[in-house]
Amino acid sequence: MAEITITLEESETKGRYVAQVAGFDEPAELTFSRAGQTMIIVDHTGVPDSLRGQGVGAALAAKVVADARDKGLRIMPLCPFFKAQAQRHPEWSDVVQG
Repeated sequence: MAEITITLEESETKGRYVAQVAGFDEPAELTFSRAGQTMIIVDHTGVPDSLRGQGVGAALAAKVVADARDKGLRIMPLCPFFKAQAQRHPEWSDVVQG
């Protein structure tokens, strides 16, 4: 599997995690909106066709969960991909709303 570098870009109201994969030009992304001080809403995960099946979306989902734990945030999953990932990872239930 290629090396994945994930960076966070955020403003007061929204943000996105951008995954750059070594050897590929197109990044993948996971976007969210803030809903108050302690809640973020994951609303979209986009992975280009060239990166599908390489675990990039799963890496983005795991990163947002890890960061939410570190920052004391809860995640409301509106994105169908993220919601499916959360169902596969019951250990995320401490930060992901069911």
